[in-house]
Amino acid sequence: MEIERKYLVAHLPADLDQYRHLEIEQAYLCTSPTLRIRRMGDSYILTVKERIILNSTAIHNREEEFTLKPESYHRLLAKCDSGHVAKTRYYIDLCQQTGNNAYQGLTAELDIFHGRHEGLLLVEVEFPNTESANTFLPPDWFGDDVSSDPCYRNSFLASMP
Repeated sequence: MEIERKYLVAHLPADLDQYRHLEIEQAYLCTSPTLRIRRMGDSYILTVKERIILNSTAIHNREEEFTLKPESYHRLLAKCDSGHVAKTRYYIDLCQQTGNNAYQGLTAELDIFHGRHEGLLLVEVEFPNTESANTFLPPDWFGDDVSSDPCYRNSFLASMP
């Protein structure tokens, strides 16, 4: 189970290049359930996601991932009806970045979008349980919580003209 919250970005943290980052391209074969293909650096992945509705501020997904060969990824990419999403993802250890032990074990995944989504900045944090997701107080560089806004789902962004 994946438990996460998603935010807009108020301002970028300093020295982004110090953080590990990867180039990501992804597209969708289906959105209910979600069937996503993703190139992440040199890895190719098929993901099956199903949203679980709970009484929570966090997003809950049942998620399974399967490794793909590059050829399979490209064959599936050709079958995607909608467009794709391209972004650079930065992995930011929140405890190290802020110096606040309340963020121990939490990593912010900062996505800087490219192409037709240029200028969009989103940050997600995955949590070990619903309680920690519901009580999370974001650092000052996080903006509005858009966890429940379907317009910020990558599958929606991929379908935009």
